[in-house]
Amino acid sequence: LIARNAAPHRDRPAYREKDLGIWQSWTWSQSLDEIRALALGLLDLGLNRGDHVAIIGRNRPAHYWSMVAAQMCGAVPVPLYQDAVASEMAYVLGHSGARFVICGDQEQVDKVIEAEESQHTVDRIIYTDKRGMRKYDHSRMTALADVQAQGRAARARLEAELDARIAELDYDSTCVMLYTSGTTGKPKGAMLTHDNLLTGRKISMANPMPWNDWGPDDISLVAMPVAHIGGTGWGLVGLVNGAKGIVAREFDPLKVLDYIEHDKVSKMFMVPAALEIVVRQPRAREI
Repeated sequence: LIARNAAPHRDRPAYREKDLGIWQSWTWSQSLDEIRALALGLLDLGLNRGDHVAIIGRNRPAHYWSMVAAQMCGAVPVPLYQDAVASEMAYVLGHSGARFVICGDQEQVDKVIEAEESQHTVDRIIYTDKRGMRKYDHSRMTALADVQAQGRAARARLEAELDARIAELDYDSTCVMLYTSGTTGKPKGAMLTHDNLLTGRKISMANPMPWNDWGPDDISLVAMPVAHIGGTGWGLVGLVNGAKGIVAREFDPLKVLDYIEHDKVSKMFMVPAALEIVVRQPRAREI
């Protein structure tokens, strides 16, 4: 979907996020380059077909790119909630057998290291934010930007392998592994295929409804966590429709209203409880 959108929408905005109060934006072609560089870097680090890649942190474009990069390599992304404690992470890491973990920041790295005291599946920890990471043991730890640089350096050597792995994927390939909340026992890993996630949108496109009609100027807001089907699924809906996506790092009702008012968000998905919090805000009636 990224490659398909990069052709006709090459220079149109694909992803936006606000970092330290400043908007960062990537076009479809830039997003494709970031993802392929990361996928090549993961191959160079030894990511195998069928491996599980845990992704832990607040919503960021780089974490959605990590999911796609893992898929391109024939691996399975396993998003975890960023507020999970180390013992909860340990269970998921051990149960999924994740060899690679992509963390948002130092806090998540620390929890993975603690979780590894009881689980010993992780071969490589990759982190997005470099702050606070300088004095850590980097024998099996790498910054995400450095993995991408490694991938770009290995492009000539590994691009054919990456394209071959992409060609092996079909609708029945596993797209993502999402864990249930575990309210009645241990969390359960739900394996979703590409067809699982795309079927709903295919039905909607075959039976169009005014509220679900997408155009080239639509702006989609991803406010649910990537570890939740609402975050993963809605991010995919935006990809299918070639819409510009604003990635909210975490759910904040006031920021959601800001995105709607100032950034002209036209499409979003929220679970009922989150939507109720938004509409109960006094400002909601003014927008």
